This record gives sequence, structure tokens and C-alpha cells, in this order.
Amino acid sequence: MMIQLLFVAIGGFFGSIIRFFISNRLNKHFFGTWIANISGSILLAILLRYYLTGTIPDYLWLLLGVGFCGAYTTFSTFGNETIQLLLAKKYQTAMYYVLSSFTLSIILVGIVLVW
Repeated sequence: MMIQLLFVAIGGFFGSIIRFFISNRLNKHFFGTWIANISGSILLAILLRYYLTGTIPDYLWLLLGVGFCGAYTTFSTFGNETIQLLLAKKYQTAMYYVLSSFTLSIILVGIVLVW
């Protein structure tokens, strides 16, 4: 169990650092969170597909799927930014942000898993 936690922690360490870098570089108009969530969904779908078919071992799933993607994508930040848009009365931007985040993530995950 300790080795599994170590893989998750190492993956989370790197996922959070890359997420922080993307946010600092691209978070004008919440673009950084959007990029992280969309790209993280695609990466997680690819990893899940390989994990479910036995192509990647458990430790790689824990490192990249659970640890890295878990820290890289941030639903809490997405929720906070949506609320900020709503409080700023940017209703149309908030709607596009929410709909495009969910729609693109789901479509791209579906494409990767069916591919």
C-alpha cells in the first residue's frame, strides 16, 4: 500500500507543478484551467483505455492516471472561476465556459475510448 501511495504522490507532485505553470502562463480569461481540464481529460482517457486493456501496469496507472491527472485537472478551480464569472455578471462567458468544458471533455474522452 505504501508503494502505491508513493506512485500517486509522485504523479500528483508533477501534475500540480505543470498545472501551476499552465495557470500562470495562460489564465487570462480562465484559459489555463480550460486547457488543463480538456487536455487532462484526454490524457486520462488514453491512460484509462490502456489500463483497462492491460497495456500499462498498475504502477503507471497510479503514477499518471490517479496522481498526475488528479492533480493536473482541477474541478474546484473550474467551479471557482465559474462563480467569479457569474458574480461579475458575465453570464454568457460563464455559460460558454461551462458548456465547452463539459462538452469537449466528454466528446474527446468518448473519441479516445472508442478509438
